[in-house]
Amino acid sequence: MSLWKHHVKLERHSLLLVIGIVLVVSVGGLVEIAPLFWLKSTIEKVEGVRPYTPLELAGRDIYIREGCYTCHSQMIRPLRDEVERYGHYSLAAESMYDHPFQWGSKRTGPDLARVGGKYSDGWHRDHLMDPRSVVPESVMPPYAFLVQRDASIRDIRAKMKTMTALGVPYTQEQLDTAEADFEAQADPFSTSAGDLRKRYGAKVVNRDFDGDPERVTEMDALIAYLQMLGTLVDFRTYEAGAPANQR
Repeated sequence: MSLWKHHVKLERHSLLLVIGIVLVVSVGGLVEIAPLFWLKSTIEKVEGVRPYTPLELAGRDIYIREGCYTCHSQMIRPLRDEVERYGHYSLAAESMYDHPFQWGSKRTGPDLARVGGKYSDGWHRDHLMDPRSVVPESVMPPYAFLVQRDASIRDIRAKMKTMTALGVPYTQEQLDTAEADFEAQADPFSTSAGDLRKRYGAKVVNRDFDGDPERVTEMDALIAYLQMLGTLVDFRTYEAGAPANQR
């Protein structure tokens, strides 16, 4: 009964109630957050996840610059309808080299976490130039100007150094070859594509993404970025009943 009387006092005095709420939330927050500061890592390492190539990094920056994250998320929640529509739910490790992360906050358009390889380069080019030519009901604005702009190569090494300062493990070799790797990925006939794959993994593709092999455009960079989303991890290893040699 005495506890009830104290509870009534809190309910009748708004200031006391606010102070009580703040105290409870603060304690709860500390219990949840504080242990993270004593853990070596809160992200489980996943095979296949790697830093962006120079061209993909440039494409990601264009994606951010044009505000794509405001209409498209890159986070599939572990709910049945999400997984059935978009694919395997997102892993924390997939965002470990994103500064800032691209989870998004709403979906005017579909989630893009698994868009890599789902459509051809030509489809992406047509969609970005005139969205309604491939998706009649789309409300997305056109980005045809991307094929007119050369992708910036001058500052790509500086961008990678900035990512390194934020914890992305680019090696000195990757920094030294940033410009060469940038151009090699957009050149289907590049003789240094093998070196590019040695530095970033066998799944890295080098091709003409925008249909103009004479130039490396912002369209090249953005499509290269979109085409790698969700392709790094072999999600068969996470499926129930997968063979032991695939786990």
